[in-house]
Amino acid sequence: MKSSLLSRIPRGLFKALLLSFVFALQSCDSQEYNFAISKVVPAAMGSVQVDQDDNNNYEIDLEITRLAEPSRLTPAKKLYVVWVQTENNGDKNIGQLTTSSSFFSSTLKSSLSTVTSFKPTGFFISAEDNANVQTPGDQIVISTSH
Repeated sequence: MKSSLLSRIPRGLFKALLLSFVFALQSCDSQEYNFAISKVVPAAMGSVQVDQDDNNNYEIDLEITRLAEPSRLTPAKKLYVVWVQTENNGDKNIGQLTTSSSFFSSTLKSSLSTVTSFKPTGFFISAEDNANVQTPGDQIVISTSH
C-alpha cells in the first residue's frame, strides 16, 4: 500500500513547517481601507488594499467605481489626485486617478497601483487642476473611514 507524502514526513518536522507557514501568513502586513460614503459623489464606492513588501515599502492598489468625472463637479476640476495620510509625514500625493468606462459597461471605474515608503493611516481623493500639487486643495471628494 502506498503511503502519502504527509505520512512520510516526521511529526516534529511537519509541526515546524506548519508553524512556520502560519507565522508567515500572520507576518504579512496586509490591510484594507474602505472609502466612506461621500457627500460630493454619493454613488462612489471603493477600497484600497495595502501590502508591505520585503523592502518595507507599501504596495497600494486602489479601486473605486462610480466616481463622477471631475469636470462634472462644482466647481469643475481637471483631475483627481490620490493622497496617502501618514502618521509622521503628513499627506502625500501618490498619483493621479484616471476614470474610465469599458465597452461592455457604462459604470465608471478608477484604479491606481503604486508603491510608497510612507506607512499609510488612511487615504483620500481630491479634485485638482494640476496633478503635481504638493498639498490638497479644498475639494476633498472621498476619503477612507478610520
